[in-house]
Amino acid sequence: MRINRNPLAVVRNLGILAHVDAGKTTVTERILYATGTTHKRGEVHDGTTVTDFDPQERDRGITIFSAAVSCAWDGHRINLIDTPGHVDFADEVERALRVLDGAVAVFDAVAGVEPQSESVWRQADRHGVPRIAFVNKMDRAGADLDAAVASIRERLHPAPLVVQMPVGAEDTFTGVVDLVRLRALLWSDGDACEEAPVPDDLRAEARARRRALEEAVAELHPGALEEFCDTGTLGERTLSSALRDLTRDGDGVVVLCGSAYRNRGVEPLLDAVVAYLPSPLDVLPVRGTDDGEEQERPADPAAPPAALAFKVHATPTGRLTYLRIYSGTIEKGDTLWDASARRTERIGRILRVQADRHAPLDRAVAGDIVAVVGLKSARAGSTLCAPDAPLVLEPPGVPEPVVSVAVESRRTGDTDRLASGLARLTEEDPSLVVRTDPETGQTVLSGMGELHLEVAVEKLRRELGVDVNIGRPRVSYRETVGRGVSGLVFRHVKQDGGAGQFAHVVLDVEPYEAGFVFRSAVVGGRVPQEYVRAVEAGCRDALAEGPLGGHPVTGLRVTLTDGATHVKDSSDTAFRTAGRLGLREALRACAMVLLEPVVEVTVTVPEDAVGGVLGDLAARRGRVTGSVTRASAAVVTATVPLAELFGYATRLRSRTQWRGTFTARPTGYAPAPVATPAR
Repeated sequence: MRINRNPLAVVRNLGILAHVDAGKTTVTERILYATGTTHKRGEVHDGTTVTDFDPQERDRGITIFSAAVSCAWDGHRINLIDTPGHVDFADEVERALRVLDGAVAVFDAVAGVEPQSESVWRQADRHGVPRIAFVNKMDRAGADLDAAVASIRERLHPAPLVVQMPVGAEDTFTGVVDLVRLRALLWSDGDACEEAPVPDDLRAEARARRRALEEAVAELHPGALEEFCDTGTLGERTLSSALRDLTRDGDGVVVLCGSAYRNRGVEPLLDAVVAYLPSPLDVLPVRGTDDGEEQERPADPAAPPAALAFKVHATPTGRLTYLRIYSGTIEKGDTLWDASARRTERIGRILRVQADRHAPLDRAVAGDIVAVVGLKSARAGSTLCAPDAPLVLEPPGVPEPVVSVAVESRRTGDTDRLASGLARLTEEDPSLVVRTDPETGQTVLSGMGELHLEVAVEKLRRELGVDVNIGRPRVSYRETVGRGVSGLVFRHVKQDGGAGQFAHVVLDVEPYEAGFVFRSAVVGGRVPQEYVRAVEAGCRDALAEGPLGGHPVTGLRVTLTDGATHVKDSSDTAFRTAGRLGLREALRACAMVLLEPVVEVTVTVPEDAVGGVLGDLAARRGRVTGSVTRASAAVVTATVPLAELFGYATRLRSRTQWRGTFTARPTGYAPAPVATPAR
């Protein structure tokens, strides 16, 4: 057992990331089994997993909600979050990555990098989370470690540093060769891992792969390069140290392999987590702001407390708020300041989380991931800190919903229960949005996809007992400028007794790549700066509804070129009104383009069903971008409007006799057909 002076050095906060069905939850279950946290191996197909404890997860056989567990390995405490792999639940992954120090990316040894693998990898890139890769399912027919590594290199563009090679292939896969220590790790029919010399028939290949690993590390690490040039090789200690540095700096990705289902390769994976991924002491101090001034807080239990809430879970017995503590110490009964809601909160209880089970704690310190009971207003993204040392941490980004359905209670008396149920859903999942349609008066629930909304509605029915009617899903359209206008003059004049309102603006509107940009080209002080800001605010107000169908407007640049004021009647209110009404008039004069959300669809079907699938995609206005054959199955990639994908799962299954599967990930917006859809 290693002894570390600072207790934070033995903490690892990591997530498990993967494409749906790559074996992510099985990897988590085997980690819990290997560390002695559980005494029976949970299976996804049996509905006996620890982390997929929600009834919907067990029914559907996929991870929907991120689940936190804690375990111990080799004197280290590992706080682990099993994240969803389906694209509809990417916000769960985003919030988890915001508070993690490292991650294990799981890849299918047959499929390699799949679409959602790439999406979660990019999410981790944005957060700067160091990763190691685990190529799973080495026991499957068609498993190929080298092909999986090649796809990692080509599609994800890291430097893969392969530290293992398989012993056996497909159904004869029995272990791995550790290339760092040049030893074999073998698993028999039992769970025990046996260390042995490298088999004679693999010794030459192992040396060649070890040499390739040394050369790859020497190219990336200056210290390793120096030793390599001096001696022509790298010692075990130098190689391990260099792999740790490259992983934590993000310059390389250590790659391991195994079969989680057969419990082969899990112990070396845990050793790699401990050896290569960072502790809270190895990451930069967290940064936040106080009254606009940037501050840092070190991972020090003695510093003022600062924690970020990243998940809220309402249970029948109370409200759990999951926290990552970045600095300081919190104790049961402490009063903290919610810097986001600007109110105090009292910590009722502190819990060490084991998925749906919890162990009470008296205190939690910097580096911990825990759940607390007693917080009333904290939401995902809230910062909790010491009242005398306020700090606001950057919250996780919330994606914009793309699919909406109308919801209403079937029984008149359930209207209030439906409202409280929807409020609870949005409290737990910030990517769900509830609004009232101003034209129809309907309650509209918006989310990240059809499955996302299905899960939310089913939760209303199962957990809250609200029986609801659901309208047909609708997508969120956007409007943009195809051809702009110049020199549009708008005068806002209002006289109704007393002080009047006067504002004169001249606007240019032109297409822009993305988003909204406002600038002022007014000279000579004809419009004072405070009124320029009011014009910009008014223009932003006008973006809420476009002229084509009342959809939000994006992709334009507005320039204030001229204007005039009145000595008495001009005000911020007058110029904000002029900006709003002036831009609305300008948009009506522009050539507007309707945009619809599009997704990249990856369809895996038997080769004999490819023709029918291609025809169906074409009928859905899909544009095929690629097609490859893998292990007697065809993988077709296409870009398809999201509106055309409703009901596609059922259609695909019927065309392929339930042998076809598909995944989809958002890729942005594209021009829609001329006909304007209903709001």
